[in-house]
Amino acid sequence: MASYTGDKDSYLKRLRRIEGQIRGLQRMVEEDKYCIDILTQVSAATKALQSFSLELLDEHLATCVVDAAAAGGQEAEEKVQEASQAIARLVRS
Repeated sequence: MASYTGDKDSYLKRLRRIEGQIRGLQRMVEEDKYCIDILTQVSAATKALQSFSLELLDEHLATCVVDAAAAGGQEAEEKVQEASQAIARLVRS
């Protein structure tokens, strides 16, 4: 079971809101809206995705990584490496 399962509805609600923001961006381009207005909305959607990502990462660290660390061994090393790689991807994006 995924660590976020308890908050799944909340996560899905946030993703639907972000999806709406992206559809709004498509409409803005279709309607030839001013570039700066579109860029402002891109920034808002980007921040929403970043916030979502950080919350999911926090959930992963607090549950999956902590549980693996408590168990020790190879699984702990794999979970820490996996989390490090995910953080690196987020930082680069």
